[in-house]
Amino acid sequence: MTVDYAPSITIPVIDISGYIDGDSTKTAQIAQELNAACRSPGFFQIVGHDVSAELRARVFKKAAEFYALPHATKAALRRGLSVNGARGYEAIGTEIMEDDFEDQKEGFMIGPELPPGRFLQGPNLWPEESACPEFRSTLEEYFAAVRNLSIKMFRLLALSLNLEEKYFDAFVDSRDSASMCRIHRYPRANLEAAKKSRGTGAHTDFGALTLLLQDDIGGLEVFHRPSGTWNTVHYVKDAYVVNIGDMLEQWTNGRYMSTLHRVISPVSDKDRYSVVFFNEGLLDQVIECIPTCLEPGTTPLHQPVTVEAHLRKRYGDSYGEERTTNQ
Repeated sequence: MTVDYAPSITIPVIDISGYIDGDSTKTAQIAQELNAACRSPGFFQIVGHDVSAELRARVFKKAAEFYALPHATKAALRRGLSVNGARGYEAIGTEIMEDDFEDQKEGFMIGPELPPGRFLQGPNLWPEESACPEFRSTLEEYFAAVRNLSIKMFRLLALSLNLEEKYFDAFVDSRDSASMCRIHRYPRANLEAAKKSRGTGAHTDFGALTLLLQDDIGGLEVFHRPSGTWNTVHYVKDAYVVNIGDMLEQWTNGRYMSTLHRVISPVSDKDRYSVVFFNEGLLDQVIECIPTCLEPGTTPLHQPVTVEAHLRKRYGDSYGEERTTNQ
């Protein structure tokens, strides 16, 4: 099944229920579909996953309740107060992804609940239960569910690269594996304002794999290199949008594509909400060409780099160096 958005690009929609159900024949077909989608366009959507509709609806509801809190309540949880600089609330304009466009979105980020330690590790910041009832419990439940889904996706990616199914398990499922989840609110805009702003500026993702839950408002666009056009990623009911990050493109020696994308400020009578999960990987993992991705007679395109070194540079570029080195 595919969804066409423009003559220049097709975003595949891949049903992974066969893998969830343990069907080996369907799993082999899913791996082939993933291989094609990851080569081009590097974006696809998945259905047939095991994150419940009830939980997905609940996390959107709690996101809206959180962003309706007074600004002072949210600011008391601002990112700069977290011990690792990587948790908590982000006000509009915190990130700059594209030239001089300040991103027109609010964000709230959580990760694994760990004591202060290595890069991106530490405790989360939470509002008081009385201020936003069940916000913390809902986000923690959602984080666990989508993290488990990401592990399944990495196993499918391993199969798509002719690797052993659990090749990436230590990378994505260790104590020092960095994973982050953000809820976003994109304020509604009129047409004129939307032309002069970005919900999120054009960028590629830092890490390995991203799983995006979006509402039906729209605004996500993918850049198609051959035609030089931006193409809408339309809402598909019950789907996650999945995209390859820079780290996985490097790891696969360019076989799998990290694609430029952006979010246009929503021209709507409602705000746009999304929930994005980044599985960035094991901090000490050395990213160097996977053997099955090196063609005979060729050499790797990139020098080896650790996950931590790669992420430090990209977070510094996005947020400012002082926010990612004050550990």
